[in-house]
Amino acid sequence: MGTWGTNIKENDTSGDIYDSFFELYDAGQNPIEISAKLISDNSELIDNPDDCNNFWFALALAQWETKSLQTDILEKVKAIIESGNDLKIWKDLDADEKDIQSRKVDLQNFLTKIQTEKGKAKPRAKEKVKNVKPIFAIGDCLAFVHENGNYGGIIILGEINDNETGFNLVAGTRINQPNKPTIKDFENAEILIRNYANWKDDPIIVWTYPGSFKKMFSKFFELVGKIKVDKEYNPDRNKFGYVADWGISKLAAKLQFEHEKGNSKPAKKIMVTALTTKDKWWKFW
Repeated sequence: MGTWGTNIKENDTSGDIYDSFFELYDAGQNPIEISAKLISDNSELIDNPDDCNNFWFALALAQWETKSLQTDILEKVKAIIESGNDLKIWKDLDADEKDIQSRKVDLQNFLTKIQTEKGKAKPRAKEKVKNVKPIFAIGDCLAFVHENGNYGGIIILGEINDNETGFNLVAGTRINQPNKPTIKDFENAEILIRNYANWKDDPIIVWTYPGSFKKMFSKFFELVGKIKVDKEYNPDRNKFGYVADWGISKLAAKLQFEHEKGNSKPAKKIMVTALTTKDKWWKFW
């Protein structure tokens, strides 16, 4: 039992049960049916003498807040508190006297609270409408600076406009030059293929989530311009990996170029045009 306070919800068990109750409640389910489900799903917890009280306290609180407190649940909680059972558990778990006294006060206040009928039931939380958009558009070319001071680049091959994820399909390139790459440089670039570590000639092409970009990576990338991408990349058709880190392409380039100082380049070669022109296709794997 993870505990950080003496209040009813200040432990892992009560917090989890309370949150589980309201997750279902906010989804429109009936409080009594929710309670039956939680009791059925948590038999091991209910049979645990050190933690079962926290289950019943959380359930009673959730029922009271939704004006559905069942008489048998109230009586069970009342019996636990008035018997001193919960305080004995705290003593057996070596809680200090100050915490035990604080717990005693919290339990009495809790019992008084749930024995008083609540005025209005807690309203169900409205589902938040998501509006997540991709950071970049298809064809956008972004430059960044390698650790060696040269410029590198990535290309946006796809986007998911579902208001839920906002993924961009990002392709890393082998651009590694002293001058900032032009659109022509991007069009003529090779895709970065990895054969360092355990990679076996795998292109760095990944669906990347927008969440961390503004906070962590926006300062590393500069939008140079746009190239034409005729191919359509459907996440259901193309088996690309999903990552959250926009820095993956930059890191992969660093590791690959370091690897090539003492090892051969990948045997596979993919040009950017193979990924952007509709009448061409490359078998990646």
